[in-house]
Amino acid sequence: MLAIVDNGSSPADDDRRRTRTALTGHIGIERVSNGRSEVELQNMLATRRKIVDWGAAQIKAANTARWAVTMAKVRIRRVATGTRWQLVTFCGKVGGESIGVIDMMAVRKDHGTPMGGAKRGDNFQIILIQVKGGSAAMPTKSDAIRLRAVARRHRASHVLLASWKKGKAVQFFELRRGSQVWQRVSQLESVFA
Repeated sequence: MLAIVDNGSSPADDDRRRTRTALTGHIGIERVSNGRSEVELQNMLATRRKIVDWGAAQIKAANTARWAVTMAKVRIRRVATGTRWQLVTFCGKVGGESIGVIDMMAVRKDHGTPMGGAKRGDNFQIILIQVKGGSAAMPTKSDAIRLRAVARRHRASHVLLASWKKGKAVQFFELRRGSQVWQRVSQLESVFA
């Protein structure tokens, strides 16, 4: 179809132009922005839009999560060489993340002075660990409240956040008692002493 533009008014005065098709004689109004019609702008936007392959994104996120857990384990094992900490990870059915706020837990027998009728070695020392990898967001305040509740229920001595990005070392943060703010742990050895 051939379009003839009726320039009855200046485009500077009016951002609408009348168009008449030569075959049908139909008059239509097109919105014009910077000399381009809406159709042209929509075509430009459509070509600029990023098409997301959600399946590939999910696979990449799962791989990043697995690497984050692995790197956190490596860092903890390097620091806690003299102690007998056991690291437990919580995985879903097919090896991915499991539901819940805790991703990993460090456990060892407490050989200190027993409390409440228990004998030496009956109790456990527990450290709860949440793991974040890649560009995952920091835990929210509601996550901190949930973590604190789980720590109280299981009498965990520490609540940690392990954050890993590809090509960088794992960083650890601690959720201190009575606080909802994550503080960076400079000496991980003091936590796993």
